[in-house]
Amino acid sequence: MIKWLAAILGYSFLRFPGAILGFFIGSFIELLSKGSINIRTNSYSIKPEKFELNLLALSAMIIKADGKIEQKELSFVRNFFIAQYGKDRADSIFKTFNIEVKKEVQHMNEITSVFIQHTRYETRLQILHFLFGIANSDGSISNSELQKLSQIASGLRLHSPDFESIKAMFIKNKDNAYKILEVESNASKDEIKTAYRNMVKKYHPDRLRGQDPAMIKGAEEKFREVQKAYETLMNK
Repeated sequence: MIKWLAAILGYSFLRFPGAILGFFIGSFIELLSKGSINIRTNSYSIKPEKFELNLLALSAMIIKADGKIEQKELSFVRNFFIAQYGKDRADSIFKTFNIEVKKEVQHMNEITSVFIQHTRYETRLQILHFLFGIANSDGSISNSELQKLSQIASGLRLHSPDFESIKAMFIKNKDNAYKILEVESNASKDEIKTAYRNMVKKYHPDRLRGQDPAMIKGAEEKFREVQKAYETLMNK
């Protein structure tokens, strides 16, 4: 139920991409709230409360990145957590969030190191995707927000091509399809085909079978974007 409420909420903010993002994050937090999710890197795991706290801290960084606190961004995060936990628990969570927003400095290295130590690479990709959604909730992503997103991605040790690929899902331009497939704009058809095969190996949901359902959902979204980009370039 939570994931569908999140999907509806996401759609109200970001239309179809928001619905997909909401479904993924809703599934993820639903599993966290049940204590049934297994977020592991090697032998490590992270408690739901710790995950929430650090995710909220990163959210606060994005909201403050352009030097002003937009109500739409606050509402995006708040409404999302209300949809996941209900108003009472969300209110409790947001007491912590309000403290984070008011802090002059958040220690990015400390926060990202928690995720590096206790979550998989795929989970960190989905965290970045969520943060992009916050930045875009007011209709656009500013240069300062984009710079902060880049810094967080670096702190999470995400690869540059993955950052550019997620960025291309939110910031639309004529080169999006090339960026999603991670090829140059002058790439030949054969190069595009090779890139597509490589991306299929990287993002196909079958590669995540047996792992967290939320991770599979995120892979499905990216795989659709890869397919769409491939069809766009091959039909040129």
